[in-house]
Formats: sequence, structure tokens, C-alpha cells
Amino acid sequence: MKKILTGLTVFGLVTAGALGAALAQEEHSAAEPTHFPIHKPTQESWSFSGPFGTYDKAQLQRGLKVYKEVCSACHSMDLVAFRTLEDLGYTEAQVKALAAEYEVEDGPNADGEMFTRKATPNDHFPAPFPNHAAAAAANNGAAPPDFSLIAKARSAERGFPTFVFDIFTQYAEGGPDYIHALLTGYDEEPPAGMEIAEGTHYNPYFIAGKSLAMAKPLSDDQVTYDDGSPQTVDQYSRDVSAFLMWAAEPHMEARKQTGFRVMAFLLLFGALIYLTKRRVWSNVAH
Repeated sequence: MKKILTGLTVFGLVTAGALGAALAQEEHSAAEPTHFPIHKPTQESWSFSGPFGTYDKAQLQRGLKVYKEVCSACHSMDLVAFRTLEDLGYTEAQVKALAAEYEVEDGPNADGEMFTRKATPNDHFPAPFPNHAAAAAANNGAAPPDFSLIAKARSAERGFPTFVFDIFTQYAEGGPDYIHALLTGYDEEPPAGMEIAEGTHYNPYFIAGKSLAMAKPLSDDQVTYDDGSPQTVDQYSRDVSAFLMWAAEPHMEARKQTGFRVMAFLLLFGALIYLTKRRVWSNVAH
């Protein structure tokens, strides 16, 4: 009997230990998530969403200002030419003046040497670093990504069944939603027990991990708006997200207009084909 009680005691202790280890592992998993982003971005309201959406040029101009004064210190836009900024409502003279604020490398000259000159509308936004290695060295080993296509290249998975509804609603704003969520997500504190690597910053909306090398880039009143718009982190994030969407897809409005015309034509053409078929076969016995 004594042996049986001793065995039961040992079994109980082993079971309790296993249960405690399981609970500890569960708590550790909660503090150290394995799926990212930790929080899904909220679906925001954008002027360019939906089949008839269009860009808000005033918002794009504000977003450009945020990019110039904040983001361009680390992030390039190698695929965006200055001349395309006329689509944002700027005049040709304004675009020339804006391009002249930058210097680009050109050459070789007659002596076979490279030289720098003021940018022209035909040039692209110059990169802030001479190469990828220099960009990584200046940013804790993580080179900042190019922003030319970032709004189309970055987005969080929507999951089932949401992505099914997205087909019918033509949801294509995952990139801006993600950028806005990331830029406004720095104020959240990591859960108790979560370990954040030194030199990184917790952000639950980051799609590649729990923290990233980029520190919080925006703060209230950091960029001055001339049109009276709120100078808040939320507004800055919305404006630069919209601008980056335009940079990634500058011809979106034309695409939507063409798609609407094509769909209208196909509907009309289909109706005419059906009526023609009824007319041709109306006297044939079925």
C-alpha cells in the first residue's frame, strides 16, 4: 500500500510538473508570438479605394512633403522621376525648382570622371546612400527599403474568408493600410515577458517580426502643413501612405476608368449578342 501511495505521489508530482511546464510554455508563446504581424492593420478609408476611387492631390502633396522632410533621409525612390510630380498638381516650373533642390551624380565628363549636378525633371529621386552596404552600415545593419513600390510590395495577409470578399469589393489598399498601421504602432508597449533585441523597436504591426531597426520616425508638429491640415502622427501617416500608393501605381485612375469602360462594353456587347441570337433563331422549331 505504501508503495502504491509513493507511486501516486511521484505520478502527481510529474503530472504537476508537466502541467506547469505546459503553462509556462503557453505563457512564453503568448509573449513570444510566432505569427506576424501581431496585430492586423485596420482597413482605413482612402479616397482612392473602390472601383471609382481617385487620388486626393492635396493629400499627395502633403505626403510628398512628409517623404522629403522625414523619409528621404533613409529611404530612396529610385523608380520615381521628378517629372511625374506634375500629376500631383504641380506646375512645370514648380517641378523644376523641386528637382533643383537635389544633386545627382552624372558623367563621365571629358576627363573620364564622374561629377555631381543639380537634378532636372528627367532625373529620379536620388538615394540618400551611395550603395546598399553604406545604407546598412548607417542603420544598424538593416538597409532601409526603397519606397518606389513599397505600397504594393508590403501588406498583411487578410486570411479566409476576408480575401474572398476582397475580390468583389476590389480591395487593393493593403499596402497603405499596413504603412499607416506601422507608422502609428510605435506607441504600443510590448507584453510582459517579451524580449526585444537591443537596437530594435517593438511594433506589433511589423510583418517580419516583433520589432524592427527603424525607430519611430514621426512625431506631432514635425512637418509644417500650409493648408491647415492637422499636424499629427496619424495625419502624417495617412498622407505619406497615400503618396507612396501613388508612387507605386501612378496610373491607377486611368486603369480604373479603362476597366469600367471595358466592363460596360462587355455587358452591352453580351446583350446585343443575346438579342441577335433570339432574332436569328426565333423561327426555328425547338
